[in-house]
Amino acid sequence: MGVRHVRGERWTRRGTVCASAAVIVAVGGGGWLGLAAGDGGSGAATTTGRAADVAARVDLPWPVEGQTSVEVEGVGSLGSRGGSSPLPIASVTKVMTAYVILREHPLKDGEAGPEITVDETAAQESHSLSESTAQVREGGRLTQRQALELLLLPSGNNIARLLARWDAGSQEAFVQKMNRAAQDLGMGRTTYTGASGVEESTRSTAEDQLKLARRAMREPVLRAVVAMRETTVPGVAGTVTNTNRLLDRPGVIGLKTGSSTPAGGNLMWAAEAGSGPARHLVLGVVLGQRANTSPTEGMRAALDSSGRLIEAVQRDLPAALTGAVGGRAAS
Repeated sequence: MGVRHVRGERWTRRGTVCASAAVIVAVGGGGWLGLAAGDGGSGAATTTGRAADVAARVDLPWPVEGQTSVEVEGVGSLGSRGGSSPLPIASVTKVMTAYVILREHPLKDGEAGPEITVDETAAQESHSLSESTAQVREGGRLTQRQALELLLLPSGNNIARLLARWDAGSQEAFVQKMNRAAQDLGMGRTTYTGASGVEESTRSTAEDQLKLARRAMREPVLRAVVAMRETTVPGVAGTVTNTNRLLDRPGVIGLKTGSSTPAGGNLMWAAEAGSGPARHLVLGVVLGQRANTSPTEGMRAALDSSGRLIEAVQRDLPAALTGAVGGRAAS
């Protein structure tokens, strides 16, 4: 398969600790265990205190540039850095595109969904040398699941716009749905202007994108797709590989890359820390790494920065949770 990877995004952040309202409960062998908001105390203040205790016990190597935010589902924020000004997010945008598509056209995990005909525009755009594309042929047919794979693994901008037209008739109408979904999720510093993220005018913050990551990881199909290292799609030549090379590391299960010269390198990531019934879902967003260099350099920096954060959380979180489980730890 011919896939080109060119574009991405940029950012900055603020150092705060806040509690997450989300709680993930282990279900059999396939879920995550989070500390419930009411465990060991009462109300948001107790939960915030526990999150602060856990954060103090996890030694995170925060990137020195850009914008970063990390949280543990069911526990709370491990902190944010780099300010709160909305910045371009590049192909991280595609997580919202996939979320809206699945909200409008729900799929159960394992379902292929309806077929989508590749139109002339999507076929012509697959030959672009200036953006990431998936090479598809006019008149070809993709299932909804296959289209999501081509959207999220090789970061096909032409597939993002194809899905937008399929769902809403035009990219402009689809973008309105994206912005309404952002409002529904409380993403108050986010503005989408396209389905792919190629536009520098699509802007958000690391904290806003964490809200989306939290919700996206509750969608079984989306969660399954972003964890795929590669796939094959009938009618598309070769093997389609995921741009997120951190998936080769133990415990990393997603989510989405994005990079461009003005934006630098970006990564929305998901990883597991701990093992067995005490496994926890950790989410992070790293933005604006090596902005104004090259997409390749920026993406390498975002992956390296995120990898160090994931390693630190996986190393320190189990003991940090044990020390904070009863409430405020002794100083």
